[in-house]
Order: sequence, then structure tokens, then C-alpha cells
Amino acid sequence: MKPDLRVKLGALDLRNPVIAASGTFGYGLEYESLVDPELLGGIVVKGLSLKPMAGNPPPRIVETPCGMLNAIGLANVGLDAFLRDKLPKLKHLKTNIIVNIYGHHADDYAELAAALKKVEGIAALEVNISCPNVECGGMVFGVDPLQSARVIERVARNSDKPVIAKLSPNVTDIRAIAIAVESAGAHAISLINTIMGMAIDVETRRPKLANVFGGLSGPAIRPVAVRMVYQVAKAVKVPVIGMGGILNYRDALEFLIAGARAVEVGTANFVNPKAMLEIIDGIETYCLNNGISKIGEIVGSLRTDRAG
Repeated sequence: MKPDLRVKLGALDLRNPVIAASGTFGYGLEYESLVDPELLGGIVVKGLSLKPMAGNPPPRIVETPCGMLNAIGLANVGLDAFLRDKLPKLKHLKTNIIVNIYGHHADDYAELAAALKKVEGIAALEVNISCPNVECGGMVFGVDPLQSARVIERVARNSDKPVIAKLSPNVTDIRAIAIAVESAGAHAISLINTIMGMAIDVETRRPKLANVFGGLSGPAIRPVAVRMVYQVAKAVKVPVIGMGGILNYRDALEFLIAGARAVEVGTANFVNPKAMLEIIDGIETYCLNNGISKIGEIVGSLRTDRAG
């Protein structure tokens, strides 16, 4: 008998625990010729802002050992074009469509949440709080518990959909941020976003990215992500979604064993478009080989005792 891979994230029902991460799977339509999106637990579409954004100038992607740096700058079509051109094509998909939103004011987040209220075809909102808050001199919302909570509270108050808070790893104590967003009304927490880094061309002595700094993703950050997921899963009661350098099913299992109920796969999609399908198959085979009937038996099953 096949194992039951279904996952419940609050009000969200997923057919399996594998979700496409924001910014790595376009709007869910670009990969249709390669991947059947209905086989996934969900799709987080490219980050959405109120107005269209062109993003940063190139070069804005640099390959690194075991990963990549990106400084795309959250380029996107904007709210109106998304609702007009993208969402109608996503509605027919039998999977969870999760919209990632961001802004530079708390009001931006609140306005986006309100605009998406009662809009059909959207299963949940994922709130990117790794953006600079222009009202606080450019300080990133997600590095301060009070600012993080303020954004999530505004979104939750203006939305009729489950709210997922996406956390930045560029903090001293990720647990403090997680507890703050949970108290503010987050229904789930996803982590981690990229780690800030930079790369230098030693011949020109110039940054390889036009933006100088970029977000590091890929296998290089996985141990950090697993550690943070483990800490957050123990600190909060809401479901946790883990991400960061997942390339195969064993990587995904690390996050589940650490306490995540689902995972998001990002950079792997650039390397192997079929990675998520292979991960789902790998998890299923692992469950079969280990006599696991339900995926929930794996979640949070880490043993930290020294025996055995």
C-alpha cells in the first residue's frame, strides 16, 4: 500500500509536502511543459508588489560553490497584471496556489492583502518580510520582532486567507522573530530566505553583482536552514515549512525530521526542472522501505539522544 503523503498546514491541504519556492518557478506556468504542477503540494508564485518592478540591473546572478547569489531585485509584473494575466491561467490547476507578497511600507502589505481578499484561486499568502522598511531607514522588516509582527498583523487583519510568514535568516535569534509573527496571527511559518553574501571579480576588483550584495541560496546554506527550522519548530505551535538548498529527497527528509511539515524547493529547479517530482518519488520510496504509512510519522522525529 502506498504511503499517505498528504499534509495539513492549518487550513491548507496538500497532496504531498513538496512546494515550489517563490522566485524559482515563475508564475507556475513557465514549467508546465516540463513538470505537471498538479503533482506538487503547491506553488508559491513569484513575489508580488503593488506596482510592476523591473528589479536590479544586470549582472544579477552569480554561481558560487554549492549555490548561487542572486540580486534580481524582486522583479515582477505588479498586482493588476497578475490578477489580469496570470491568475486566470492558474485557477484551473488542482494544486495550492500561494501568492508571495512584499512591500517597503507596512501599508503596502496591508493593501496587497486587501486587494487579494475574496479573490478565487489563491490558497494562501506567503509574506516576504526580508524587504527594507523605508520608514525605518532601510532596516529589513524581518530582522526586528516588532517590525515583523507589525507587518504580519496588518496582513492577517486584511486577509481572508491563511498567512505564511517567510523569515529571513540574517538575524541573531530566529526564534524571537518566529514567536513574534506567530503571536501576530501567522498561520504558518516558512524559512529560510536567502543569506546575504557577495562575490568579487579579482581581475577587475569589482563586485560580480551590479547590486554588490545578493542572496545566497543552494546546498551551501542547507545546514543553516535545517538548524533554524529545528529551532523554530520547537519554539512555535503553528506549522513550519522548511527550505534552503534542497536538491533531493534526502535533503527534504532532513527538514521533515527536524520538524517541518512541508518543504519548498527553489534553486534545484534551475539545475534540474524535475527535481521536485524526483523528491516526491524519493520520499514515497523511503516511506515504503521504512514501513512508514503516513508522512506525519517522520515530522519532528529527530533523535538527539546519544544512544544507538
